[in-house]
Amino acid sequence: MTRGFLSKAACLALAASVGACASNRFEGPRERPRPQAALEPATPALPAGTVTSEPLAPPPGASAAPGEAPPPSVAAAPSQAIEPPPPAPPPVVATGRSSVVGSWNATDAAGSCKVSLSSTPSLDLYKASAAGCGNKDLAKVSAWDFRDGEVYLYQPGGTVTARLRQAGGGLEGALSKSGAQLSMAR
Repeated sequence: MTRGFLSKAACLALAASVGACASNRFEGPRERPRPQAALEPATPALPAGTVTSEPLAPPPGASAAPGEAPPPSVAAAPSQAIEPPPPAPPPVVATGRSSVVGSWNATDAAGSCKVSLSSTPSLDLYKASAAGCGNKDLAKVSAWDFRDGEVYLYQPGGTVTARLRQAGGGLEGALSKSGAQLSMAR
């Protein structure tokens, strides 16, 4: 009984596939008649000039093709003395808050240590840190600011530790409490 069911199903499937092959869907696109409309030019035609043609000369440094005469040579321009380029402008020394952000080697009478000036805001100031400083006031630096061309280093509580000005590639100034010289270089 299952064989009869299978053979009937097979016959139906075969008939469906043959019917699909006979479908118009597989014939391809049909030509549709196109409406014939009178086309008028948008603008009147303009008269064209005469066109002339000449063979191109070979590129500079290349010889002419065999059997052709080389193109007429152009007289070389008289040699001119090449001027040296103008001198480079002096290096621009960056000034301002962004020019002092980063790590510095601080040197004072007590020795040298690392001071980092961050661009991260901390209330009205910017964060700072010091490591390995022999001077107790410099070791407490926790904030900084740039005002009127000077870098101010602060301790917690707002006490000014030092004031520095940009000099050359570094910072030069003094500690506020003792007045001792302080310099910072990259």
